[in-house]
Amino acid sequence: MTSAYQAHAGVWPAMLTPLRADGAIDLDRLASHAKRLMAAGCSGVTLFGTTGEGPSFSSAERMQALDALVAQGIPAKHIIVHTSCTALPETLALTRHATQLDVHACLILPPFFFKGISDEGVLDYYTQIFEVCADLSLRVVLYHIPQVIGVSLSSAVMASLLQRYSGRILGLKDSSGQLEGSLAHAKAFMPPMQVWVGNELDIPQMVSLGTKGAVSGVANMLPQLVSNLVMQRDAATVAANLARTQAFLSLVGGYTMIPAFKVIMAMIDDDLGWLRVRAPLQQLTDAQVARLREQWTAFQPSEPIG
Repeated sequence: MTSAYQAHAGVWPAMLTPLRADGAIDLDRLASHAKRLMAAGCSGVTLFGTTGEGPSFSSAERMQALDALVAQGIPAKHIIVHTSCTALPETLALTRHATQLDVHACLILPPFFFKGISDEGVLDYYTQIFEVCADLSLRVVLYHIPQVIGVSLSSAVMASLLQRYSGRILGLKDSSGQLEGSLAHAKAFMPPMQVWVGNELDIPQMVSLGTKGAVSGVANMLPQLVSNLVMQRDAATVAANLARTQAFLSLVGGYTMIPAFKVIMAMIDDDLGWLRVRAPLQQLTDAQVARLREQWTAFQPSEPIG
């Protein structure tokens, strides 16, 4: 078991990406949000994942934002950065840039535009990334979210990659929402890699098999709650935390997720700038914002937010 594997633990929030009025990334607010999450006990942060609207930003914007986080005091070792693009050369450029900064890991999807891709095609895609970055200390977290991208990351591909690149693959972020499949991946591949789930309600069952962390969207707002799901083993406490998590997910379940999360961040920070999203996403309507505000107030967070 490598030291990198051991360090791949804890909660790494899938950070929301704040925007300025002109539509550009608000780099100062992004860094402030990262610092707050780290101060709340998170092991690190995850930049430009699905919750962070990653595919909606250009390669240049994503590089600039990563550079800004490091320049403003977020250690690169505490950043996982999603580097996937539809074009392989852009994925390679983002991955090399992040790896040269020595980030904790790059989160990488299988190729996700063409559908019906064979396992050989997916394996060739990842192989090119590892080979082009062979001169660097590349560390990868594989990203499985087939219901969104329409391409699956098979167990056979993962097994082949682990055989070829042992020690360079830290884990799998399984955001399929299919607990049975996640448990099967955990039983098959932990160790040599961690298997983390995107559904916070599934974390305790994964922990029972050895999961040590999570990349979580909910952790933007409730980092301590998600940390408790990962770290606590007492059955009564786990049940209480699951009930709290379910209540929160039910609260946001009637809205488009990312705009709803940003409404809650706007309430936490008392800053309407958080409401902005990049097209094709749309902000919630004024009526939806008002209703969500009432629901969030009734939820009464029990943990410190600021």
